[in-house]
Amino acid sequence: MKRAIPFRTRQAAKEIGQSIGDWRRMQNLKSEELADMAGVSRSTLSRLENGDPSVSLATLLNICNVFAVMDRVIDAVDPYETDYGRARASQELPQRVRRAR
Repeated sequence: MKRAIPFRTRQAAKEIGQSIGDWRRMQNLKSEELADMAGVSRSTLSRLENGDPSVSLATLLNICNVFAVMDRVIDAVDPYETDYGRARASQELPQRVRRAR
């Protein structure tokens, strides 16, 4: 049985898809051209632009690489780019997180 995709995740996928489409149109690229440059099928690109949250992370990263925004994506998820992460930077992180029983 498939798990339901949370609303916030679906909404984020929709916004990211819209942004990918905007990037493509700003650079006057046809969807076939971008798909070819990113090494994905046109239908996969279409699914991404239409906000399908099941499109792979690799597909998104390939497209971000084409638009030269890969570093911004990496920075966006870097915990040390946040106030909390910088505050914890001097502490050693555990290799694993174990739940208390």
